[in-house]
Amino acid sequence: MGIFDFLRGANINVGVEEFKGNSNAVLIDVREADEYRQGHIPGAINVPLSNLNKITSVVKEKDKELYVYCLSGSRSSQAVPAMKRLGYSNVKNIGGISSYKGQVER
Repeated sequence: MGIFDFLRGANINVGVEEFKGNSNAVLIDVREADEYRQGHIPGAINVPLSNLNKITSVVKEKDKELYVYCLSGSRSSQAVPAMKRLGYSNVKNIGGISSYKGQVER
């Protein structure tokens, strides 16, 4: 766990395990598309923070459990309240991929 994750209380490794245990959940990577292509957590959907309003076309069910991450946890911490304003009721910031211990897809 990195120092910034400690300050935020988010642990991406724990969050990914929670996501994997919930077949109804969606993992959202809010980094830009080029960052996502460089490596992302398997199963993650890319909806950049800069285009977050497009989440409504990606995830239709507003009560679906959403796990959100970015590089360090900063953008995902901005995305969570924005997604709640869009009507999503079950959104969780799991931190930054920079602290992720698992394999990534390219």
